[in-house]
Amino acid sequence: MSGPVPIVDLFAGPGGLGEGFASCTTGAQQPSFEVRLSIEMDLDAHTTLELRSFFRQFPQGAAPEEYYQRLRGTITTEELFACHPAQAARARAEAWRAELGKVPTKELHERIRQAVEGSPQWVLCGGPPCQAYSTVGRSRRGGIADDDKRIYLYREYLRILAEHEPSVFIMENVKGLLSSRVAGSGLFPQILADLHTPGPAVGHKRSTAQYRVLSLVNAPRRFDVTGNPQFDPQEFVIRSEQFGVPQSRHRVILLGVREDLWNTSVPILTSAPREVPVSQVLQGLPKLRSGLSRTTDGPEEWRAALEEVLSAGLLKTLPNGHYMEVRRAVIEGLDAVRNYRADRGGEFVPCHASIGYRPDWYLDPRMGGVANHASRPHMASDLHRYLFATAYAKVVGRSPELRDFPIALLPQHRNGGATL
Repeated sequence: MSGPVPIVDLFAGPGGLGEGFASCTTGAQQPSFEVRLSIEMDLDAHTTLELRSFFRQFPQGAAPEEYYQRLRGTITTEELFACHPAQAARARAEAWRAELGKVPTKELHERIRQAVEGSPQWVLCGGPPCQAYSTVGRSRRGGIADDDKRIYLYREYLRILAEHEPSVFIMENVKGLLSSRVAGSGLFPQILADLHTPGPAVGHKRSTAQYRVLSLVNAPRRFDVTGNPQFDPQEFVIRSEQFGVPQSRHRVILLGVREDLWNTSVPILTSAPREVPVSQVLQGLPKLRSGLSRTTDGPEEWRAALEEVLSAGLLKTLPNGHYMEVRRAVIEGLDAVRNYRADRGGEFVPCHASIGYRPDWYLDPRMGGVANHASRPHMASDLHRYLFATAYAKVVGRSPELRDFPIALLPQHRNGGATL
């Protein structure tokens, strides 16, 4: 087909999946994909979607100066959009703030039809909210509740597959999805079966489309009697650090190809020759201090709170030796944090940033600084633990385990081993 392939992004969040598609270009440096519709209910995430959509309305390198003024906080989004009404109108049409499952079905389907009108091939992407599947969230709640509506939000995804039958879909979620069980039954096998035949799964009588559900990182090694590729669940997991991303982010990503377009030679991702340490990306950014929570916060108060780890003798009961070496590393660490010019940072920090890995990905020289570069506050007791853990790792060559912590730094709960 001529022109970029349309993208419809569900449960879009701030737009990571859509942004990835939008960054792909042809050999002639023309966009391979175009985000036509992003649907998200969260206000802050929707604001980001809208602003990024506005940015993409302009050719690469040709965004207006007002866009950068908005990032620096010198003008508002409304003022930016008033300067460029045509691009703003397209951005507002693309980024739709709506909650799937509650928005009227007729309006939802009409918006999708308008977004992909005239395009025989298009891509549906997105993933249902992951809190219900997250292993951390499940442990806090004691498991997945049978009546947790979030576990079935993927059925909204299925209804759109059944109604519109896109050429390809991408569905993303956390690794906890693989081990999720509801009412004693595994959820993931059912999701795979539903994605293979979405119409019958949601009672859509007209839909006949079937999809081959594939991994992006593993080729199928076996097929069932109908020719449908079969995978072990772990083969759907993408480990981002293996593909040039300086982050250990592991996600289940499913690629669905409509059966009439299925080709057994679908390519898979090629791993990077080496992992990229996150220090290569962070080392050139303005250094920030963390904040103090539950008390007065300021540079002097923060430093005084850190130094309490020495003045209060919190390191003296080090169980496994290395007391003097760890104490020396803590002192060196305290000396290194005497002056943070950017303090705790902010939504925009003016600076001349330089990083050691893919500056074309992470930096825009027209900004004159970095955005969204701010620290979060912590309790003083947690800062002491972080400082100790950093010093211990520097001395011993590994992060401390719970048994390596001084008694005075153990958290006051059962898992920490300290007295309640």
